[in-house]
Amino acid sequence: MKVIICGAGQVGWQIARHLAGERNDVTVVDNNPELVRRATDTLDVQGITGFASYPDVLERAGAEDADMLIAATHSDEVNMVTCQVAHSIFTVPRKIARLRAQSYLSAVRADLYRRDHLPIDVVISPEREVAQAALRRLRAPAAFDVEEFMDGKVQFLGLQLDEDCPVLDTPLRQLSELFSTLRAVVVGVRRQNRRLFAPDPGDQLKAGDQVYILTHSDDLNRTQEIFGKKVRKQERVVIIGGGNVGLAVAEALEAAPERIRAKMIERDRKSAERAAEALERTIVLSGDGLDIDLLREANIDRADAVLTVTDDDKTNLLAAVRARAAGCSKTIALINDPTLVPLLEPLGIDAYVNPRQTTVSSILRHVRHGRVRNVYSVGDAEAEVIEAQVLSTSPMTGRIISEIDFPEGALVGAIQKSGGRVIRPEGSTRIEEGDVVAIFALSSDIPEVERLLQVQVDFF
Repeated sequence: MKVIICGAGQVGWQIARHLAGERNDVTVVDNNPELVRRATDTLDVQGITGFASYPDVLERAGAEDADMLIAATHSDEVNMVTCQVAHSIFTVPRKIARLRAQSYLSAVRADLYRRDHLPIDVVISPEREVAQAALRRLRAPAAFDVEEFMDGKVQFLGLQLDEDCPVLDTPLRQLSELFSTLRAVVVGVRRQNRRLFAPDPGDQLKAGDQVYILTHSDDLNRTQEIFGKKVRKQERVVIIGGGNVGLAVAEALEAAPERIRAKMIERDRKSAERAAEALERTIVLSGDGLDIDLLREANIDRADAVLTVTDDDKTNLLAAVRARAAGCSKTIALINDPTLVPLLEPLGIDAYVNPRQTTVSSILRHVRHGRVRNVYSVGDAEAEVIEAQVLSTSPMTGRIISEIDFPEGALVGAIQKSGGRVIRPEGSTRIEEGDVVAIFALSSDIPEVERLLQVQVDFF
């Protein structure tokens, strides 16, 4: 597959890293020569320096025979024009654009642009993705990472194990015997903040481990309790930051089926007024989210969770720490810079949302179109959870799991059979044509997993 990625920032670089690692023909375009050089020096990609929306630049990037174009620059307008040029001049079959401005997104959702006037096949909204990620964090408050699979029937959880976790030093195969009705599988473990690995049945969990689990949604609370986490319903939430992300989060909370009472703190008065006009039930306070008196006015000590979602990572970290010190039991911070993530544990911050990670996962979901139904990028692009339907041509079809030659870094975490029934996979489970599987795979093993799935890519 030949792909052109416009924008070599963090999102563009991560997408290029994924696709190049899977032996795709990738070209990166950016007007910053340093970013292009970083991509070509560290990845197996071609680089073009120039403005992505210029026809001659796209021609040099090979747009005439490209299968897909991903417009992920920092400018909405450049992304839209790039897709238009790719469509009108080069007839690129599939075009994905990242858009941030709410005005554009509202027009797209309202279908105000006709397909032939705005030729974008998929629109990715970082704010909308972050809002949904924040909601998932609230629904599984003990987890530092959460994603949904199989139409919400399966949850992917990241849990940090404490000293009082009741299943420490227990072989994983024994956990299956102790909790025979629990539809949950430990698919990944990170020990001492080091390398992520897929565990063997004889491996034991240790205090301080970060474990990744695929579990049936009906078993979500039980899974958290078995791994030593107290489940507490989130009813009161304080949002610090009322920009595009904070507003999207508040709107998502108001639209959620759960009754959640939210308060928002926004430093910029105009942004606070805009948020107050757009929201119906959320109380908006104008002021500094680091001001302890304002936090007390927002009843931070009675809040079940605080979401710090300003446009500054350091402010988000400090605000979360201040909220924790003031009595808030759950802190979730928006972090763009992945190098700051190791600071979360010593600072006592429970979970984080990475807009780039959520955007990358969303784009990958649409890149791997055909039989792949969902993709989630884990950690710093160290692994993926891939949800896909098993084809008749797959080497897995008709075989039991123990007979399938999975790579060392891959584990099947859930299987959806015909009729929608989700089961926990075991060595004796037979995989059949039409089954939907959720597979955790380390990045180096993704090409082999896709071979086993016989992934088909469909651009139309």
